Amino acid sequence: MATETASGLSDHLRGVTVTTVACLAGIAAALVSASLPFLGVGVDAATNRLALLVVAAAVFVQIPLLKLLGVAVEDFGIKDNLYVAFMTFTLWFISYGVILSANLQ
Repeated sequence: MATETASGLSDHLRGVTVTTVACLAGIAAALVSASLPFLGVGVDAATNRLALLVVAAAVFVQIPLLKLLGVAVEDFGIKDNLYVAFMTFTLWFISYGVILSANLQ
């Protein structure tokens, strides 16, 4: 098809795939951060910087996953990489905040 890129995905499908994977990775990182016992609970967990390592790992794990899904990550520029990192961090921040506030009694 003329609208397909070299990776075999149309521009729209590529964008939807990258956004979906980034959002799901952010939510998964929040669940992992909330389930780690050494991060603490409540305010202690919210101020623990080790949870950011979980987010960083989620960002780096996405590149091979996107490649496996057929996205040409070799063509990613700085804008694409920043988008993936921003979306992952944003979904992690929102989800982790909701989880931590739900656990406060």
